Amino acid sequence: MLSLNTLKADAGARKSSKRLGRGNGSGKWTFSGKGCKWQNARSGGWMPAWFEWGQTPLFRRMPKLKGFSNATFKKEYNLVNLQDLEVLASKWVTEVNKEVLLENGLIRKKDLDVKLLWRWELKAKLTVVVNKASAWAKAAVEKAWGKLDLV
Repeated sequence: MLSLNTLKADAGARKSSKRLGRGNGSGKWTFSGKGCKWQNARSGGWMPAWFEWGQTPLFRRMPKLKGFSNATFKKEYNLVNLQDLEVLASKWVTEVNKEVLLENGLIRKKDLDVKLLWRWELKAKLTVVVNKASAWAKAAVEKAWGKLDLV
């Protein structure tokens, strides 16, 4: 029966650390498992964890980063182009909103807001309901006698 007083680690799960510097009788022989000479072979010898033994260190291989990034608070959007709305207009859709865009596969993430971008001239008269739109996209929708509602 398994109980707390009979629990035992699997064989090989708990490996004891290598005992270095304990003389020839330890089985490590003359250099005690520390290699030959140099700083770490001596008592009190130590190297910092970031030391790379002569290789150019990681912090010197990295490029110098300039400026400040506020990516933590960046707002992400589903991006839709006017070119995509022309495709919907060819399917006889008159009102475009988030649900219509999801149904037609133009956006994928339903938890993100929708942003309308200008790429292409819009020829169809559409009512577009989005969260955000670029100035050029607003102008293009109004030029096509459509209506743009920002939620």
